Amino acid sequence: MRKKILLPTDFSRNAWDAIVYAIELYKNESCDFYILNTYNFSGYAMDNIVVAQPNNEYAEAIKEKSLKGLEKILQRISFREDESDHKFFTISKNDNLLDAIKEVVELKDIDLVIMGTKGDTDALNVSFGSNTVTVMEKERNCPVMAIPPDTVYSDPTEIVFPTSFKTHYKRRELVHLIDIARITKAPIRILHVETEKQLSETQMNYKELLEECFEGLEYSYHTMEKSDIGEAVELFVNNRGSGMIAFINKKHTFFGSIFSRPLVKDLGIHSKVPVLALHDLRN
Repeated sequence: MRKKILLPTDFSRNAWDAIVYAIELYKNESCDFYILNTYNFSGYAMDNIVVAQPNNEYAEAIKEKSLKGLEKILQRISFREDESDHKFFTISKNDNLLDAIKEVVELKDIDLVIMGTKGDTDALNVSFGSNTVTVMEKERNCPVMAIPPDTVYSDPTEIVFPTSFKTHYKRRELVHLIDIARITKAPIRILHVETEKQLSETQMNYKELLEECFEGLEYSYHTMEKSDIGEAVELFVNNRGSGMIAFINKKHTFFGSIFSRPLVKDLGIHSKVPVLALHDLRN
């Protein structure tokens, strides 16, 4: 079955890096890539004069810029020497980034969103930055991978998976992490940040469930004594030169504890490796 990957772009360098990362990550997989550009434009009234209505020349110019930008991306992709089984489609939408992503995810049955964390900011483009964090948090029906600026693809040396062992894991929640570990042959480093000295019986049961999910993959356990999960993950990744972070995005709890200001601020400033946000499907 072909994978369906959504690639939002604001035509920034980081957005292009994310597209290249996605192509390289799935170079040996059959994929349909949907490249999405959004431009949020609507008319407004000032002194009883309607200014810049969507059907006037200015609105058409904005739409045309989006379409031409997408066409240029297809041209750049065509210049790459790539024999992969990949197909590319473009989507231009007058909408805000989050709503457009949600709509395309449902309409095209998207498997994964891959996007940059830092983009251009001008009147015609959406700034990624904090919007990327918003998408990772609020797009609950599809995993989201965020690619930091200046990321050059290489198979991840290892994937860090922080956990409290307080979650009932389901294989379908972890399927994209398992798939990436399989196709890149990257070991998974399960990082438990200790707040208690000993796991409870419930935590031990959840640990066993996680082992069942990761059966057949290379993985290892690691612990750190630290009160702040975000700092622990950052320290672990930096010290080991890890290639990716993946975590279950538990609504209002775990996500906030990792990606909270001012530790991360806008994700693109502090994250040095790709981050894969999976979802707790019970939310």
